[in-house]
Amino acid sequence: MTAAYGGTRLARQELDGELIGEADGALWARDTIEACRCAMPDRGTLKRIVVAVDPPASRGGDACGILVCGKLDDGRAAVLADCSVSGLSPRQWAGRVAAAAEAWAADRVIAEANNGGEMVAEVLRTIDAHLPLRLVHASRGKGARAEPVAALFEARRCLFAGAFPELEDELAELTVEGTPKRSPDRADAMVWALTELMLRGAASPRIRGL
Repeated sequence: MTAAYGGTRLARQELDGELIGEADGALWARDTIEACRCAMPDRGTLKRIVVAVDPPASRGGDACGILVCGKLDDGRAAVLADCSVSGLSPRQWAGRVAAAAEAWAADRVIAEANNGGEMVAEVLRTIDAHLPLRLVHASRGKGARAEPVAALFEARRCLFAGAFPELEDELAELTVEGTPKRSPDRADAMVWALTELMLRGAASPRIRGL
């Protein structure tokens, strides 16, 4: 049971005795999360790999969200790994980001720079000067940024390659207004990665003149 269902909602409820729910108006329903699971894809089928990081504001504060996502050869995307950490110094979590980028041969590292600005880039490049880094700045709230990505999961265009309990708990609490219980660091990093893979540069519909 653990090998087959470990980390899923069924295992957490039946084996671990957890009460698993979701927030009213959650962008990710638990049923949607379960329906979007897939096997880990072969590395050869991945067209692009992105590591996204949501840096913590302080060492003792929120977690540093570090998510690895990949673009499949059929046009869909998948969450591949959750490498998030807590309680580390900037240099330490930057080392984890660089290690994830190297382990997955990432094409791009996306880092949110709202907390720390250019310091985020400096810390990451101190660890690896050749890191394929791009800084992003949030102009909207976490819930609003997450809504288009949630729609991709509803359409089964994004998947989870395995079970990610801590990430999934954040997603199930995230609404358009945000989340009242915690800072969704893992969810935010995932949204940045999938936005890069699936939505950045996407053509917007236009009406041709007659």
